[in-house]
Amino acid sequence: MRKNDIYFTPYSGPAGGWGALKSTTKHLLKSRNATRNIFTLLKTNQPTGFDCPGCAWGEKHDPAKIRFCENGAKAVNWEATSRKVGADFFAQHSVSWLKEQSDYFLEYQGRLTEPVRYNSDSDKYEPITWTDAFALIAKHLKALPSPHQGAFYTSGRASNEAAFLYQLFVRAFGTNNFPDCSNMCHEASGYALTSSIGAGKGTVTIDDFEEADCVFVFGQNPGTNHPRMLDTLRDCVENGAQVLTFNTLKERGLERFQHPQNPVEMLTNSSKPLNTAYFTPKLGGDMAVIRGMAKHLLEREDAGESLLDWAFLNEHTQGYEAYLECVRETPWSKILEQSGLSRDDIEYAANQYANAERTICTWAMGVTQHYHSVPTIHEIINFLSLRGNIGKPGAGACPVRGHSNVQGDRTMGINEKPSQALLGSLEKRFGFKPPHEHGYAVVDTIRAMKEGKVKAFIALGGNFAAATPDTQATAEALQQCDLTVQISTKLNRSHLITGKDALILPCLGRTDIDLQRSGEQVVTVEDSFSMVHASGGVMEPLSSEMRSEPWIIASMAQATLGEFPIDWMATVEDYGHIRNMIADVFPAFTGFNEKIKQAGGFYLGSHPRERIWDTPTGTAVMHSHDLPISILPLNASKMMSDQSLVLQTLRSHDQYNTTVYGMNDRYRGIKNERQVLFINPSDIERLGFEAGQKVDLFSLWDDKIERTAKGFKLVPYDIPEGNIAAYYPETNPLVPLDSIGEFSDTPTSKSIGVDLKPHVENHNRIL
Repeated sequence: MRKNDIYFTPYSGPAGGWGALKSTTKHLLKSRNATRNIFTLLKTNQPTGFDCPGCAWGEKHDPAKIRFCENGAKAVNWEATSRKVGADFFAQHSVSWLKEQSDYFLEYQGRLTEPVRYNSDSDKYEPITWTDAFALIAKHLKALPSPHQGAFYTSGRASNEAAFLYQLFVRAFGTNNFPDCSNMCHEASGYALTSSIGAGKGTVTIDDFEEADCVFVFGQNPGTNHPRMLDTLRDCVENGAQVLTFNTLKERGLERFQHPQNPVEMLTNSSKPLNTAYFTPKLGGDMAVIRGMAKHLLEREDAGESLLDWAFLNEHTQGYEAYLECVRETPWSKILEQSGLSRDDIEYAANQYANAERTICTWAMGVTQHYHSVPTIHEIINFLSLRGNIGKPGAGACPVRGHSNVQGDRTMGINEKPSQALLGSLEKRFGFKPPHEHGYAVVDTIRAMKEGKVKAFIALGGNFAAATPDTQATAEALQQCDLTVQISTKLNRSHLITGKDALILPCLGRTDIDLQRSGEQVVTVEDSFSMVHASGGVMEPLSSEMRSEPWIIASMAQATLGEFPIDWMATVEDYGHIRNMIADVFPAFTGFNEKIKQAGGFYLGSHPRERIWDTPTGTAVMHSHDLPISILPLNASKMMSDQSLVLQTLRSHDQYNTTVYGMNDRYRGIKNERQVLFINPSDIERLGFEAGQKVDLFSLWDDKIERTAKGFKLVPYDIPEGNIAAYYPETNPLVPLDSIGEFSDTPTSKSIGVDLKPHVENHNRIL
C-alpha cells in the first residue's frame, strides 16, 4: 500500500484534548470568518447568545464556562461562513452537474442568499421574488383537490416559534401530514415511553447525573453525536458512580476523555475514563442484555434476597406479574445467543444495578432504529421499574435526542398523530376545527408521493432526500410531486431532487441576527431534559434576502389562507406574540415571555418524574414481549445465509446527520475517506477478503429490487462477528422503504441484512 493510499490508522488518544482543539481551529479557518467566529463561538449556549445548532444535550448553567464542544464548533463555523450561494452560482451550475458532486461539496459552497425557482428547460435554478414565491406556493396548495395531498416536513433545528406557526398553518389548511425527523430517529422512544409511563420524553434532568449511583449507556456514541455528554459521564465516574456502556462498536469517545478546558489534563496529556465497564453486544442485542439482567435479579430475588422494589411495583405499575413470568420463561440460551455477551458479563452488570440506589438509563439510535425498538425501550422501563428507578432524584429514563430542538418541535404539535387535548386547545384558542384524521409520517409520505396521493411537499429545514431510507425510491417519490419547497440555510442533496415545480427559500440560521419590525428577535428551543432556552443570533446575515423561518411560514400562510385564523404577518412583527399563543395552548408555557428571561432557561416539568402516570390505567405499564425471533424483519431474515452480515449505518466524527464537515473520522482512525466498511477481522478472513479490499454491498429484502452501495474499503475493527458498520447517507440506499420498526414505523437503519461481493472497478470511459 502506497503512502497516499493509507486511509486507516487506529486511534490511540483520548476523546477531546489537543485533537479537538486542532479540529476546531481548522474549521475556524475554513469558514473564512475566523476572527468573527471566535466571538460567535463564545456566544454559543450562553444566556445572551444562541443555542448550539448541533445536539440537544443540556448542561448546568455556568456563564463563566465556555459551552461549546468540537462538533458544536464545526456546526457554528459551517453555518457562519462567508461563502455565498446566490444567482451567480446557480447561473454557472446546472442541477444535473450538481447531482454529480459530493454532499460535502454541496454544503461547502456556502449560505443560500436569495430565493430561486427551478427551470426545467435550462436545468438551472433562477431568481424569484419572495412575493412571487409565496404566490406560487399558494397557487399549488389551493389547487390541491384535498389538503391531505400536501405534506409538510420539519427538521429538528426549527425553533419552537417556527414549529408552532407551522403546525397552526398546516392544520388551518386542513391536514395532519407532518413527516418530521423524529420519525427516523426517536419515534420508538416517544411511542414506548408514552405507552409505558404516559409521556414521550425522558424523566431526568442534568442534575440527576450528579446524584446517580449507576448510569447505563445503551446504543450511542456521545464522542461524535453529542460530545457535551462526555463531560457529564466523566463527572459521574469521578463521583464514584458505575457507568456501564453497551455499544456494538468499541468507540474512543466512550472510553477516555481529555477535557480541552482543563489545563492540567492538556499540559500533562492525561485523560479520565468515561465508563467503569464496556460491553459490545450484537446489533439489536440490547433487549436480550436487559432481559438477562432482569432474569439475574429475579433469580436472586427468588433465592431469598430482597432486590425488587415491591412497594413501587404494587403502587405504581400494572402488568409486573406477567412481565416477571415472561422473564422467568426466557431461556438463558436465547439471551446469550441474541445478546452476544457472556452470562458472566450480564450478571456483572446486573449486580452493579442491584448495588445502586439510584440508576439512570440512557439510549439513542443504536436502540431506536431496529425492528424491535419499542419492545427494547419497554424493557428498559421495566428494568428501571423493578427497583423503583422512575420518579426519584438521581434516577430515570433518558433518551438522548439528536437535533437541538427535535423534542421541542414535538412539544409544539409537530405530530402526524396529534392528541385530542392539543386539537381541543387549538380549536378553543383559534376558533376553527382542526383535522382529526391521522396524517403521514416520513415513510408513509414517501409511499403517498410515489402513489400520487401527495402532490405538494414543503420542507422546513433538513435534507429529506439524503436522510430518508431507500434513496432511489425517495427520489422517485419527490419527482412525482407537482411542487417541492425547501426552506434551507445551505445547498444540499434535496434541492437537486425536484418536483415539477421547485423552490429553494433561504432562511436565517441560529447564528444570524433576526430583525423584525419590533426589533431583534429571540427564539426558543427545548433540550433533552425538557429545559427551554432563549436563543438570539449575533451575526449580521450575509444577504438582505435571507428571511427567518417564522416570517417565511407566516408569509406562506398569509398567501394561502389570508388572515384565517390569525393575522399572520402581524404575528411575526414580534415573536412575543407567538409565545403568547403558545402559552394559551400549552399550560406548561404559561408566562412564557417572562420565563425565558431566566438564565439557563426553565423546566417544563415531567409528570412521570412526580410519579403521576397519564396512562389509561393511571399507573406505569410494564409491557411483556418475548425476545424477537430475529433482529431483522421477516423479509430480510429469510434471505440471510451463512455468508450474510447485519449492517448498521452511523455518522463519522466529521459529520452531523447528513451534513459532512470533512472526510476524516478521527476517533475511528479514518483519514480522507468515507467509503469504508467496519468489520470484524474474523469475518474478513471467513469471507475470503483482505483488509483494505473494496467490496459492494447488496441489501437483502424479499421484493426483487436490487439495492446496492459499491466500492467500500474493508476496515478491520472491534465489532462483533457478523456485524458491520458504514456511514450514512452513503448506505441509506440499502435500507428498504418497508423495513420499519414494529409500532414506530422507524426505518431499521441499525439492522440491515446484506451480502458482500468483491468490487469490480469500471474502467470504461466516455470519450
